[in-house]
Amino acid sequence: MSGLSHAGARAEARDTPGSESDSARAAPPVGADHVDPHPVASHSAEPVDDQPGRRRLIEAFWPPRVSRAQLVGAVLLFALGAGLAIQVRSNNESDPLRGARQEDLVRVLDELNARTRRLEDEKHRLENSRTQLQSSNDRVQEARQQNAAKADALGVLAGTVKASGPGITLTITDPQRQVTGDVLLDTLQELRAAGAEVIQINDVRVVAGTWFNGTPPGDIVIDDVKVLPPYVFKVIGNPQDLQPALNIPGGVVKTLEKKQAGAIVTPSQDVQIDALRPANKPGYARSAPGAGNG
Repeated sequence: MSGLSHAGARAEARDTPGSESDSARAAPPVGADHVDPHPVASHSAEPVDDQPGRRRLIEAFWPPRVSRAQLVGAVLLFALGAGLAIQVRSNNESDPLRGARQEDLVRVLDELNARTRRLEDEKHRLENSRTQLQSSNDRVQEARQQNAAKADALGVLAGTVKASGPGITLTITDPQRQVTGDVLLDTLQELRAAGAEVIQINDVRVVAGTWFNGTPPGDIVIDDVKVLPPYVFKVIGNPQDLQPALNIPGGVVKTLEKKQAGAIVTPSQDVQIDALRPANKPGYARSAPGAGNG
C-alpha cells in the first residue's frame, strides 16, 4: 500500500515540472514586444489621378480602333492622291512650253495664228463649194421634176399612162345598129373642140392618130379594135363646156336621135381613164439639138 503511494507521488512529481514548462513556453514573456505572425494587411490610401482628361484622351486613341470601311476609305484616298500627284507631275513634264524663252513663245503664237488663218480660208472655200453644189443640185432636181412633169403630160397625150380628172361620160345606145363610124368620129371632133383633153371609147384609148372604120352599120373598128354598142365615151375636161357642146342644135345628140339612138351625158369630178396604148419608139425621128432648152 505504501509502495503504491510512493509510486503515485513520483508520478505526480514528474508530471508537475513538465506542465510548468509547457505553460512557460505557451505564455509570452512579460514586457516583450508582441509580434503577430499573421499580420492583417492595412488599407492604405489610393493615389489620386490629377489628369483624368488626358488619360481618357490617350485611351480613346491608343490602341487604334479601325473598322473595315475606314480602312477601305483610307486606301482609296491614298490611291486618289497618288494618282493626282502622278498626273500633275506628268503634265508638268510633258508641257513643251515650260521653261521656253519669250522669243520661242512669240514664234509659236505666230505659227498658230497663221495656221488659224489658213484653216479659216479653207473653211470659207469649202462653204462656197458646198453652196455651189447645193445650188447645182437644186437646179438638177428642178430640171428632173420638170422633165418628169413633161413626161407625164406627154404620156397622157400619147396614151401610155393612165389619167383621171373631172369630165363627162357619154353613153350612146344603138338598138337599131344605125350608128356608123362617121357618127362616132363627129362626136369625137365635137368633144375635142369643146376642150376634151383625154378620151377613151370603150376599151380604146383615143390619141392623135386614132382612125375609125365602119361603113356598114354595127361593124365599127377603131384602131384595129372592133367595138360594139353601147359606145361609152369617157372624157376628161371641163364638164360645163363639154355637156353643152353635145346639145347644141344640129349637134351630136340631134344626129343620134335621127338614127334612133340614145345619148346619156353624166358629168363627174373623177373620170378614170385606164386604157393604154403601147409606147412606140420612132424609127427615124430624133430630138433636135437644143430642143429641150427653154
